[in-house]
Amino acid sequence: MHTSNTLNTIKSYSNTFNMPYITTAMAVNNSKQEHGFQLFVRPLYVRALLDLIKYYQWREAFYFYSTNEGLERIQQLFDIITEKNYPLKIKVYRVENASGVLDALAKINNLDYKRILLDLPAQETESVINKTFEVKLVLLNLNEMISKAFTLGGLNVTGLCLVDSGKKKSLVRNWYSFYFDEVITQDLPMPGEAALIADAAFLMAHALAKVFKHKTPLNDHSPNSNGVFGESLSCETEPTTAWKYGEEVMKALKEQTNLTGLFTGPLIFDRFGLRKHFTLEVLESRLNGPLMKFGTWDSKHGLTVIQNAHVRTKGNNTIANKTRIVTSVFSAPFLMLKNEPGLEGNSKYEGYCADLTKMIAEMIKFDYKIIPVKDKKYGSNDTGTWDGMVGELLRGEADMAIAPLTITADRESVIDFSKPFMSLGISIMIKKMSKKPPSFFSFMNPLSNEVWMCIIFAYIGVSVVLFLVSRFSPFEWHVDDKQDSVANNFTIFNSLWFSLGAFMQQGVDIEPRSMSGRIVGSVWWFFTLILISSYTANLAAFLTSERMQSPIESAEDLAKQTEIKYGTIKGGSTQGFFKKSTIPTYERMWAFMSSTEPWVFVDTTDAGVNLVREKKGKYAFLTESTQNEYTNQRKPCDTMKVGSNLDAKGYGIGTPMGSDLRYRITLSVLELHEKSELANLQTKWWYDKGECGKEGPPKKVFSKKNLQQEATSSLKLSNVAGIFYILMSGLILSLFIAAIEFFHKTRLDAKRKKMSFARAARSVARLSLTGQPQETFSGNETPDTQPGDLPPNMTVSTYSYCPPGQLLNIDGYGDANMQTQV
Repeated sequence: MHTSNTLNTIKSYSNTFNMPYITTAMAVNNSKQEHGFQLFVRPLYVRALLDLIKYYQWREAFYFYSTNEGLERIQQLFDIITEKNYPLKIKVYRVENASGVLDALAKINNLDYKRILLDLPAQETESVINKTFEVKLVLLNLNEMISKAFTLGGLNVTGLCLVDSGKKKSLVRNWYSFYFDEVITQDLPMPGEAALIADAAFLMAHALAKVFKHKTPLNDHSPNSNGVFGESLSCETEPTTAWKYGEEVMKALKEQTNLTGLFTGPLIFDRFGLRKHFTLEVLESRLNGPLMKFGTWDSKHGLTVIQNAHVRTKGNNTIANKTRIVTSVFSAPFLMLKNEPGLEGNSKYEGYCADLTKMIAEMIKFDYKIIPVKDKKYGSNDTGTWDGMVGELLRGEADMAIAPLTITADRESVIDFSKPFMSLGISIMIKKMSKKPPSFFSFMNPLSNEVWMCIIFAYIGVSVVLFLVSRFSPFEWHVDDKQDSVANNFTIFNSLWFSLGAFMQQGVDIEPRSMSGRIVGSVWWFFTLILISSYTANLAAFLTSERMQSPIESAEDLAKQTEIKYGTIKGGSTQGFFKKSTIPTYERMWAFMSSTEPWVFVDTTDAGVNLVREKKGKYAFLTESTQNEYTNQRKPCDTMKVGSNLDAKGYGIGTPMGSDLRYRITLSVLELHEKSELANLQTKWWYDKGECGKEGPPKKVFSKKNLQQEATSSLKLSNVAGIFYILMSGLILSLFIAAIEFFHKTRLDAKRKKMSFARAARSVARLSLTGQPQETFSGNETPDTQPGDLPPNMTVSTYSYCPPGQLLNIDGYGDANMQTQV
């Protein structure tokens, strides 16, 4: 048999001496030349390979090969991909054996999403399949491997088979029965290479029979006659002539139109010696199921898929008549004991896994018994022997494990897993920050105390400057026509009132007339505009600054600081994740955890939760998100999850390898996913039964930004109580000032009218309440007015002209030039 390196040499000899060469090896791209003497029994099947890739809608794949033929095959695949313009990205790896494939797969992340083409010898391919459990779909290279019977472990395997399975069974049995002189009933192995050799011999026999049908050794009269094949060709001496029957035999080989091989179908060839009109069987094994015919591919019609090639069966007698042992582990809320005495069997358990087991059993129709794992462990191989639930499955002590059992490569190398029934990841748990008592004057937080003091001084200073410029500017003085006097609106009190009105963005009934006064007003307005706008924009954020906030938001925040310690469960899968991770952030976290005090690693989840609560914000626990979310819903409701999950993994239902339930369990889990039953179960046990309020699953991760956005939607009374206190204080102060003004006015009136203070108070009070003055006097009280004058409770101050800048004080009222006092 030739190789890709020796084919050209063999072609040269066969063409030179007209010697037909039939080979079972693969043809190469330069095999297409007319009048050649080569026949390739093995067909070129890269078109079938591409049709399968199109059917599965692959966009990327890994290609592993170990021989030069494999390199030639991938080149042919690249050529056909380019010809068909199909968008497929292929990463090519050359390996020596199966170990090389496994080493390469170990370096590829996210194996759940990898599609792999294996172009290896049958024995090496089988070794890869038996040790690989995280590949979604493996496409085998040729029939010699796919024709073998093997047990799969968690893989979807598809392959092409040239051997007719029906003919193979009957012929092989007949051969063995003839050779051993006994009847053989079981299926016997038939390597694909042997089938091709048998059909090549069958083809040559028919061609020779056709050519020499009318020829005998007596018909050949050459001197060196050696029978019907003419003179022999010696390998020791250089031949001088070609075989005279070569072209005739080659023509007979290529002209076969109705010859069907013993194993591989029609033996029809084109003018290049390449096989045509051949059919390949497409065989597939899904989820540890039996090897089944998935469809056919022929060179004329392409891929034809058999409808309902994989039909789900459930509820058969072998399942229903056996009570299955379900192992699990006590872990809230997955599996717990009910607080009801006297319960027996499965009824004494409750939780997510108890309900999930019941649903699956009803769908598949089998009886079961839940028995918690004896050593209370999930399953590890640290000591060389599997313990926990995985160990019970391996020892045959349980038929399935329905528990929060994480799907890992090590576990799936010894047991089978269903599709994940719950997705999760590593998350960060910290203690909630204690709320500070709300401040009555939280509204003052947008500005510092220094700024508030500067505002007060600015207010007083602007008022004084406005008063001064108004006093010295002649444009602010005006003549009051009614009183025939000169007046100025900006007294010190009016200046303060004008500045306050502008600061509060309110209007007043006076305004500066002079240029200097307007400049003061303009700059003060601009100052208050900027200040009030900035204050308003930041008020909401500062009013909510006292709300609970997380000191960290992500793993990056943890890695950048050293004040908050963090750790995992000792020896768990979470610790293994950080230990093996090559991501820089997680590498720094692992280095920090390893170099910190050993107490950061805990033995159980409960110990980690207690450590979070005891350290009061100085410890973060790295645990699985499901446990994190459940703990946050339990009293005392003082823990929370921050950030997103650090990785992605899933809980799966474990079964022993080769279990008759594995395929059915997987389909049941998928049905429950589609019907949202699994989501309803999680809501029931995590949130509906929570002790911290009935909340649904978190729709977004916890962060400072989210907290502030939610917090600004409503403010409590305690946050703005200071404003109400200021309002009440102002009202009380105004009443107090009004009372002082009332009594002061009453004293002055009593003095001027020479009446008693009580009489004057009653007169003023009557005027204030009813608007009518009291004009009754006692005998010895003499009013200072004459009939026809103003009522006795009214006083008049007569204004005199006074030059600007001088102040007159009449009867203690002051500023006689400013206004008329009545």
